[in-house]
Amino acid sequence: MNSSSSVYKVAFIGCGKRAHEHAIGVQTDSRLKVVALSDISTASAESLNTEFGFQAAIYTDHKEMLEKEKPDVVLICLWTPLHLPVFRDCAEAGVKAVLCEKPMSATWGECQEMGKIADEFGCQLTFSLQRRFAKGNQTVRRYIKEGRIGQVLRLDLYSPPNLLDCGIHTFDQAISFMDETPAKTVLGAVDTTEIYNWFNVPSECGATGQILFANGVQASLYSGSIDTWEPSQDMTKIWAGVRVIGTEGFIEVMWDGQIVKGINYDDSSWKPEMELSSMSDQMIGYVRHAIDCLETGEEPEASHQKATRASEIIFAVYESVRRNARVELPLTGVTDSPFITMLNNGQFAK
Repeated sequence: MNSSSSVYKVAFIGCGKRAHEHAIGVQTDSRLKVVALSDISTASAESLNTEFGFQAAIYTDHKEMLEKEKPDVVLICLWTPLHLPVFRDCAEAGVKAVLCEKPMSATWGECQEMGKIADEFGCQLTFSLQRRFAKGNQTVRRYIKEGRIGQVLRLDLYSPPNLLDCGIHTFDQAISFMDETPAKTVLGAVDTTEIYNWFNVPSECGATGQILFANGVQASLYSGSIDTWEPSQDMTKIWAGVRVIGTEGFIEVMWDGQIVKGINYDDSSWKPEMELSSMSDQMIGYVRHAIDCLETGEEPEASHQKATRASEIIFAVYESVRRNARVELPLTGVTDSPFITMLNNGQFAK
């Protein structure tokens, strides 16, 4: 199926809230035909089927679905611990492309394993880092390349709790602003005043740290409670996103590309406009681009390689806590989630 006129058979595994958001992207792409939905809850699958008019076959066993329907493309919209085993089932069944919900997995070893499986079976694997397709984020990347704020020196990174589920967006946003430059060293601390549970994975309620990227850019990390998800006139409000500080100015941009402020020290007239794009716009861009890359063979914007770079920082923060020391990357000798291991060992006991 290499021609642009191809129609790809699509299946969903997991039909909850996030599946509905992914379905918006699928529905708008004429190359995609949804043939099957799988969920342990038949009612959830029927709801997705009805809302989008897919007229797809419904299964409660995804393995049976993969065998009978032989989909080309699968969207995995499941809780985090299920990502690796279900992706393995898809790859072994000959699925050509999998669009998986983030985060990658609950442990560093499993994140790496997902990449190995994708490469071994030639299955294109992407993760829903859809904010790469927000107009404002794309504009910031262009501004940086054009030198609007000079050479990038520092980053301030802000994320709601927790690092695994939320921080991956902020780290990916930062890496994308630096033309995919990976981290070099990480020093971190976590706040365990409360232990959260996100999609069946325990997590911290806050974190802080310092990250040195391979291009010499230093970054400060803050993860914790936030006052607002939207831009505010009160600049003391903590938000989710990145402040990029350069030799000639700075840009502050939130997760969804809302440019809060942009300053060029020598040109006071430069004021970047707020460019808003909805989650639906982002999901449409994410899905369309993934299918484009399936046809061209190019690396997708939200590839597993890029998701792995962001995930590595997360587990390096946790490993830094375990070692009480700065961690050099690439992260080796670690296969678990250091945070979960320490939690299970009672290291965070009050």
